[in-house]
Amino acid sequence: MVFVASETRQATDADDVAGVSHGTSAAGAIHVRNLTKVFDTEEGTETVFEDVSFDIEPGSFVTLIGRSGSGKSTMLNIISNVLEPTAGTVEFEGTQNDEVTLGHVFQSPRLLPWNTCVQNIEYVHENNPEYTRDLAEEYMDLVGLTEHYDKYPSQLSGGQRQRVGITRALSIDPEILIMDEPFSNLDEITAEALREELIDIWQKLGKTVFFVTHDITEAIELSDRILMLGDGRIFDDMSIDLERPRDVDSEEFLKVRQDAINRFHAIT
Repeated sequence: MVFVASETRQATDADDVAGVSHGTSAAGAIHVRNLTKVFDTEEGTETVFEDVSFDIEPGSFVTLIGRSGSGKSTMLNIISNVLEPTAGTVEFEGTQNDEVTLGHVFQSPRLLPWNTCVQNIEYVHENNPEYTRDLAEEYMDLVGLTEHYDKYPSQLSGGQRQRVGITRALSIDPEILIMDEPFSNLDEITAEALREELIDIWQKLGKTVFFVTHDITEAIELSDRILMLGDGRIFDDMSIDLERPRDVDSEEFLKVRQDAINRFHAIT
């Protein structure tokens, strides 16, 4: 069954939410058809992209890459139902209670500074009568924050704050996880650690992940597929067949990276 982008939800059933221990997590599909976005400007109109179509299969990890200004964030905002497309559709196909949940992780974690870590997670469960503190703690354990339940954001490192943001998104048990350059504001050592943790979580929970970055190495390390956005269209759809875990310094990885760079520069 197919559902349009506006039909999202937060899980309200205790077993439905607690996907970590109960194994009830599901994955959704994304179907983008003939998507066009045009903005009105003082000089006239600006076409960001036109007639874009692609599918993201349930449980896959797909990354959208492109240069700054290529329309990556615009694409993500349309898929997230923040922006309306000028033309075309975004549809979701779900498996859980005939609806689709989207979880969002942003470039900055957007935590409420006056709330503790647990309280920041509780915030997205205000309308969930089945929510318990145990749920927040369970997901915080998953990202290595066992000792930080009651700390405030100001008491955490940048990487720890981003882990709380990831925890908050996972806690609603989404079928699809939308991630907008979540590691771009972190130092490389912290970012690499979080990439490894993200892959572990993805493999454990089986979520569909739609990830946006401008970093080709990051995209190859994480993804099953890379969609390359430029010149107003998806100009390449590259499958990444490397075994996991991936060594970014291996000869095989570097060959794939060079192939991706060549493809990327073919249009941009």
